[in-house]
Amino acid sequence: MAQFDFVIVGAGSAGCVLANRLTACGKYSVLLLEAGGSDLNFWIWMPIGYGKTFYKRRVNWMYHTAPDPGLDDRIGYWPRGRVMGGSSSINAMVYIRGQQEDFEDWKAMGNPGWGWEDVLPYFKKSETNDRGGDAFRGGDGPVHVATMDRDLHPLCQTFIDAGRQVQLPHNPDFNGAAQEGIGTYQNTAKAGFRMSAARAHIGPAKGRRNLTIVKNALVTRVLLEGRKAVGVTYACRGRTHRAFAGREVILSAGAVNSPQLLQLSGIGPEGVLRSCGVEVVRHAPGVGRNLQDHLGIDFLYRSKVPTLNDQLHGWGGKLWHGMRYVLTRRGPLSLGVNQGGGFIRSRAGLSRPNMQLFFSPVSYTKAPPGKRPLMNPDPFSGFLTGAQPTRPTSRGWIEITSADPRDAPMIQPNSLSTDLDVQEMVEGMRFLRQLAAAPALADIIEAEIAPGDQVQSDAEFIADARARAGTVFHPVSTCRMGPDPTSDVVDARLRVHGMGQLRVVDASVFPTLTSGNTNAPTLMVGEKAADMILQDHATA
Repeated sequence: MAQFDFVIVGAGSAGCVLANRLTACGKYSVLLLEAGGSDLNFWIWMPIGYGKTFYKRRVNWMYHTAPDPGLDDRIGYWPRGRVMGGSSSINAMVYIRGQQEDFEDWKAMGNPGWGWEDVLPYFKKSETNDRGGDAFRGGDGPVHVATMDRDLHPLCQTFIDAGRQVQLPHNPDFNGAAQEGIGTYQNTAKAGFRMSAARAHIGPAKGRRNLTIVKNALVTRVLLEGRKAVGVTYACRGRTHRAFAGREVILSAGAVNSPQLLQLSGIGPEGVLRSCGVEVVRHAPGVGRNLQDHLGIDFLYRSKVPTLNDQLHGWGGKLWHGMRYVLTRRGPLSLGVNQGGGFIRSRAGLSRPNMQLFFSPVSYTKAPPGKRPLMNPDPFSGFLTGAQPTRPTSRGWIEITSADPRDAPMIQPNSLSTDLDVQEMVEGMRFLRQLAAAPALADIIEAEIAPGDQVQSDAEFIADARARAGTVFHPVSTCRMGPDPTSDVVDARLRVHGMGQLRVVDASVFPTLTSGNTNAPTLMVGEKAADMILQDHATA
């Protein structure tokens, strides 16, 4: 019988942190189960390679949503990592913690210990900022955060100049004292390679005798004795296995798979479970509800000056930059696609930024909405700007569709379903127009390709958003942290309400979306959870 102190389901951002931290002292045995395989893949380690892994089933769940009424009933594409490192192995690598007020909001929602002063030490513990540590940044953590300035395209400075011309301050560090302003993004990278959670945390830990890692292991159910988790069943290479946890089962399978696994195990909305033939262990209405995601819109432009399109279009450019990357780890292939960006207030009267901006010196007019074939840009000079409201009020849901764990769950984002979300999307689009009219950008824009000059009124902007807007791949909150067992899923120590020896530790526990990309706060949740778990078992 396979017996461990802790069984962790999912080797994504949070799961890798837990596996490292819980085994470091040598006191506890840990089994880490990952549905995917190894991350030793060229397209994973090369930063811009995520344009390939976004569409590779070997490393990606490749989910699709239900038709989304707010997006003209379009079916969305949701890539999620199915590989060591999880989505940190296939994401765009932008490192953004969120605003200090985001975490004060978490605390105010009934989650003591999750305010800004509580989480800042774990953000710092998590990272090594290549600019050095200070009051806000870490200097000796496992996740390296890189400043990409030396390889950024020159148009990034044009973007920043345009921002200054519309009265946006330049912000050299979105993760410092304040988030507001315009600038360039840092990436989770080191020496020209992606810094995934697997590289940061499993690399140093995988040789420990008290850590067992099983890849290609699809967990099918949490084993329960009454309302206490005692282990899991999982399928691996055609066989069914059981693994038992003497202390805890920890779900770190992400915002899609953690609620799916709870529901498959009988913990979730009673009606959903019964309709799929799953025996109800605990009626937990919040499991799979409260789904939140960032929705973004791009404006595409034909440029009068050369862009990355000119460097990457055609085999000659690809070969040259491929050789440059292999030999030096430098150049555009060492970067993510979102090089510039910022955080703004889209209207007067707001106390803090409510909109994230993106700038990419490359364009893809033939790509379907939400998809960017990074190595196949347009055959002409072009670039794009983008905007996403940071704290949407629309709420969706995730539900199993059968008792078979191999069947993908139903994902309903329910995008743009509130008046405020529609209003802020229009505000973001109007700001992109304002930014494009600033002299720095206006001087280099030959034409607006999308949405095009014919889109002018609010109604036309709304119609364009419903036709083109898409996920920015930041789903959270489907196992929401909070004090109410009738609507929340885990408590402030991430223990599943009404269950014993069962926690959820990943982005699904976020009470609300953070203001920006979600990988950094997910790493923080893993760090904080590891400390809480070690504290809870210190005298047990």
